[in-house]
Amino acid sequence: MPDSVPDEQPRDGRERLKEAFRRPGRGQVVVAVLLAAVGFGAVTQVNANENNDTYAGYRQQDLIDALSGLAGASERARSEIERLEQSRADLLDRTERRRAALEQAQQEADDLTVLAGLVPVSGPGLTIRLADEGTVSINSMLDLVQELRSAGAEAIEIDGQVRLVVSSAFEATEEGLVVDGVLLEAPYVVDVIGEPSALRGAISFPGGPEDSVEDDGATIAVEQPETVEVETVVTESDAAPDLAEPVE
Repeated sequence: MPDSVPDEQPRDGRERLKEAFRRPGRGQVVVAVLLAAVGFGAVTQVNANENNDTYAGYRQQDLIDALSGLAGASERARSEIERLEQSRADLLDRTERRRAALEQAQQEADDLTVLAGLVPVSGPGLTIRLADEGTVSINSMLDLVQELRSAGAEAIEIDGQVRLVVSSAFEATEEGLVVDGVLLEAPYVVDVIGEPSALRGAISFPGGPEDSVEDDGATIAVEQPETVEVETVVTESDAAPDLAEPVE
């Protein structure tokens, strides 16, 4: 008779637990992975809450102080912005005033160079021809120049040789009329720049230059070209005063 296999001894609970740890089943592995994932998520959420809740542990007074500090910083920043904007506006205003002053000074300098006869000029005006059939007296020529200046003449030139300025001088000689040291001979041609109608009125009024020239036995003809060119200039040395000095 064959030998009988002895019956396996029943295992208690401890043995079964050890066996489960040594050889876990598929279900046990799945459960362990899920538990680990849940635990990791819980720890991460707790850390995130602790990091984000910066002011959670502050007392009410601490929060009030923090808000007051932020409000003060904001007010200082706003004041600084306003100060900088005002400074910018002041700089722009000073720059604009300086630019306007420079433009005005340049305009005045340009006007003075024209009046001093230092630059050639052109513009509207008249050409006046004095035919010396008789004799154009120095008084008639001075009267003509003075009336033209009173009518707003900005530039006057005689015979294309002499530019009349404030210091211009006239002299009558046997050879002819001398202006600023230049001998001029008739017929005289006076080119003048200014408002044509005003200049013409300054010549033709009763008892004015036109009548004076005709009384001398000469003739006067007035033309109004499209543009009058005055090209003669005065050198700066000639224009500079010898005695007069500016008063500070």
